[in-house]
Amino acid sequence: MHRITISNLYEDLKSSLDEFRINKTKLRRSRKIIEHALNDGNVYYGINTGFGILANKRIGGEDLKQLQRNLILSHSVGVGNLVPKAISALMLQIKIHSLGLGYSGISEETFDRLLLFDEKNLVPAIPEKGSVGASGDLAPLAHMSLPLLGLGSFWSEDGKQTIPAAKALEHEGLEPIDLRPKDGLSLINGTQLMAAYAAFVLEQSLHLLKAADLISAMSLEALQGSLTPFDERIQRLRPHQGQIESARNIRSLLVESEILESHRHCGKVQDPYCLRCVPQVHGASRDSLRHASSVLETELNSITDNPLVFSDGDILSGGNFHGQPLAQVIDFAKIALAEIANISERRTYLLLEGHDGLPNLLMEETGINSGFMIPQYTAAALVSENKVLCHPSSVDSIPTSQGQEDHVSMGSIGALHLLRVYENVEQVLGVELFTAAQALDFRKPLRPGKGVELAHRLIRETIPHASTDHYFRDEIDQVTRFIHDRSLVKHVEVHLNPLS
Repeated sequence: MHRITISNLYEDLKSSLDEFRINKTKLRRSRKIIEHALNDGNVYYGINTGFGILANKRIGGEDLKQLQRNLILSHSVGVGNLVPKAISALMLQIKIHSLGLGYSGISEETFDRLLLFDEKNLVPAIPEKGSVGASGDLAPLAHMSLPLLGLGSFWSEDGKQTIPAAKALEHEGLEPIDLRPKDGLSLINGTQLMAAYAAFVLEQSLHLLKAADLISAMSLEALQGSLTPFDERIQRLRPHQGQIESARNIRSLLVESEILESHRHCGKVQDPYCLRCVPQVHGASRDSLRHASSVLETELNSITDNPLVFSDGDILSGGNFHGQPLAQVIDFAKIALAEIANISERRTYLLLEGHDGLPNLLMEETGINSGFMIPQYTAAALVSENKVLCHPSSVDSIPTSQGQEDHVSMGSIGALHLLRVYENVEQVLGVELFTAAQALDFRKPLRPGKGVELAHRLIRETIPHASTDHYFRDEIDQVTRFIHDRSLVKHVEVHLNPLS
């Protein structure tokens, strides 16, 4: 079966789901085992018993369909804002991928309806809160499953509003379906909420890290920093992969810099850490996020259902639904991303201090003009917020289900915070990019390195140099979009070698 990777996340998921539309051999085999089990007289958790603390209550054959329906209804108690549509779509696709691997025993009718939802871009609307990351993301996945029953809601095409599921199904000429034994349990057991949030953020982080190196290179040029700390020989003596990659990116971006050449013999010995230690700090975050991605890739290609159906006919209950593996690396990823913002804000602050010929606050006439003073406040506020969000969720646990589920991962809470941390980091880098571009203007007519010059020109195509105070918000939003939509890095990579 197709393996899901973070670097090729969306293409891999599409290939996997396309494959399952053609080949359902494993899925059908596991379903036959479930159907045989219904008649063999034995007791199987969640198939002919209650759930959680009610696992010892056997359910009669005439109530098995109602059992599965009730499972979805009783667990659909999520609250809060809705999961963003893009992440809800990932949840659905990751769930389909897991079910299609053939260890859950879900019925083909239910599986096909999920595939149809994906094909028609019918993305369930899911409240973001309610999971403790224990028996999987129960409440969010129950809400994801409600539209199968004609209940709940879908996102509209533009993602700006929701549509009642019954109305959307009617528009498509579809009827709600009846869940078969084991279907409901297969739908709500699993780590798909936290996995979708983590996958969404980590896939974007691959590009954010490149942007962070590029923006730091622009600040280095504007502050007339030294290229010496990025020397390849230094990195070889402490050969962490992320450090090597980050230093290599900076060197590549600063090729043919007239600014660097102009102060090569200025006598300055060392720069502040926020410039000098970019390879070490950015590199550490790179390696931490690489580890998180590795764990997540294992998770995306795993089965997190319970009980599990094996080809020899065994149906085994275990704990693969527990979110601890993801919960810990999600917390790790939050810290790694937050550090990118921490050091970025320090570079922004440095740009405002009037170093090496730059005007104080990056404007010639201050007093009547506040210059670039206040964008740094915004960056500082976001960095401080991240410090709260980075408190590790995975160290907490509250028993549920009358003590049956007595240790939970809280990975879902960490996942929600991870997205907020990421969004804050984008904004902080946007402020640095906005500020560094202004500072770099004061180095003319000397030209920066090729990569920095390409990035600076892209910004100046839409945002002019600021000589007086004006409404900065729109301009900061614009440079942040250059980071978010990846156009900043892509513009540079088109003309230079790809960044690591």
